Amino acid sequence: MKSIDIRNRIIELEQEIAQLPTGSIGKKTINGKVYFYHRQSFSGKRKEEYVPTDEVEKLRQKIERRKSLEAELQRIKKLAPLPKNGSIRHNFITNVQTGQSLYDYASSVKNYKKRQCYDVLHDYIYRESRDKVFILYGLRRTGKTTLIRQILLNMTDDDLKKAAFIQITAADTLAGLNKDMNYLKSQGYRYVFIDEVTLLDDFIEGAALFSDIFAACGMKIVLSGTDSLGFLFTEDEQLYDRGIMLHTTFIPYREFEQVLGIRGIDEYIKYGGTMSLSGINYNHSIFADSKSTDEYVDTAIAKNIQHSLRCYQHEGHFRSLLKLYEQNELTSAINRVVEDINHRFTLDVLTKDFKSNDLTLSAKNLRSDRHSPTDILDRIDIKNVTHNLCKLLEIRNKNEQNVEIDDACIAQIKEYLHLLDLIVDIDVISLPDVTDVSKRTVVTQPGLRYAQATALIDSLLDDKTFASLSLVERSAVQDRMLSEIMGRMTEDIILLETKLARRDMQVFKLQFAVGEFDMVVFDRAALCCQIYEIKHSNVTNPAQYRHLKDAEKRRQTEHRYGHITKNAVLYRGATHMEGDIEYINIEEYLCSLA
Repeated sequence: MKSIDIRNRIIELEQEIAQLPTGSIGKKTINGKVYFYHRQSFSGKRKEEYVPTDEVEKLRQKIERRKSLEAELQRIKKLAPLPKNGSIRHNFITNVQTGQSLYDYASSVKNYKKRQCYDVLHDYIYRESRDKVFILYGLRRTGKTTLIRQILLNMTDDDLKKAAFIQITAADTLAGLNKDMNYLKSQGYRYVFIDEVTLLDDFIEGAALFSDIFAACGMKIVLSGTDSLGFLFTEDEQLYDRGIMLHTTFIPYREFEQVLGIRGIDEYIKYGGTMSLSGINYNHSIFADSKSTDEYVDTAIAKNIQHSLRCYQHEGHFRSLLKLYEQNELTSAINRVVEDINHRFTLDVLTKDFKSNDLTLSAKNLRSDRHSPTDILDRIDIKNVTHNLCKLLEIRNKNEQNVEIDDACIAQIKEYLHLLDLIVDIDVISLPDVTDVSKRTVVTQPGLRYAQATALIDSLLDDKTFASLSLVERSAVQDRMLSEIMGRMTEDIILLETKLARRDMQVFKLQFAVGEFDMVVFDRAALCCQIYEIKHSNVTNPAQYRHLKDAEKRRQTEHRYGHITKNAVLYRGATHMEGDIEYINIEEYLCSLA
């Protein structure tokens, strides 16, 4: 047999073998009845899957066929020895990993726990489907690469031989990638993971190639990257109805706890938002201070958006932002909008100017403190604090901007932030006038919000009156203010996660002429609702549920949203009942959401 014939036969055999099942068929007799199982080895571990009796013979034939082809392949390889990884030598144009190097690449995550979205990717890889690619996207450090490595690590040895990982760089082209993909296809490779594919300048024009050519012939193609908007634009255009989308940006508390083993709402408030696995130093490098936080906003968010718009400008996605882009101020503008969202949140919590009673409450609490009363918050220069905050967060005044950021620009940037899953709006409804609805913007990465919120606390140190206090007094005030910020963020987190988990229900904050319910969950189908108070405290107090027991508030609520089925206070203490009021631990509640 000629050398070329040997190579062609090897390719044919490898392609057919890749489509056939591994393992063997076993049987068990239980209570006199025989059951059949398909036994396979995955990374050294044996797994069994039940096989219906009428499918056993067909499966047996496929396994025997595979064994016969593997024997033939082994004989032919002796005539034309191949490299240890079992593939024909090839000079790839892009950075392609296969064989042992791929296993080594994946091994680094062998001790990592899996995110819940792992199952979505796993189902795509192993279910029978054609013509669709899988798009895995999200902000930097939200677990995309780890998901791919976990899939690779859990493949059978035979599947791993037919898997490839391609790392795209800005120097690569779609033409070069296409050549490598065609080679992989010819070799019978079935699973191809392409990271940072949106770095290709012509990705948008050629994106349909992955679904129409490679996925259509049975290959499983996973496209991943941080350019979230780029994928969304592509899915809406070139890959319309030909892509399965999985967004990794939002990381709920339950995954923070389950995956990282770090428990506590306060830890989640401080550092939640990314999946940097570093033990007790979780996310410290990202949200440790204002500088590192601003760097993350700039690289993971602002430049992400700008890159997407630049690559797809022919589709008109710039709209109101074109002038900012042409003046090289778009990235800065996006930064300022993100900062301003958190800036306004912080001021809303801490100042009267933003219609918040928190500062007033803090002042009252500090004046009446049993151990060390102080009237410091009555004497602080709020205008100076606000100025210091603006300076700290580098929010430029209009006279410092070359191009004014008008309302249209702000609205469009917020639209893209919504698409990135970075911000979500929560309804704030008033009774009795239900037409009076406002929005509460929640940032889905709490560590980002907390880092920028604490910048205001730091700015207090620059206030002359505040700086004149003793270290003990300054620390007491700072602790009080941080507690209030964490209290408000606790509310936001619970409202956000409940809304995302209960998509078939309406989740909102309900305000009355005096007082409010921190959260209402309205079940339109069942015509009933649940009412909650949310407290950052770990102790109980009858004042915490006074609104829940208010007869007039309950009457108005039931008139509009149906029978109240739950009265609960969410707090940091142990779950228990106090009369007809259910106290629920916050962490337990968040972990119960699915």
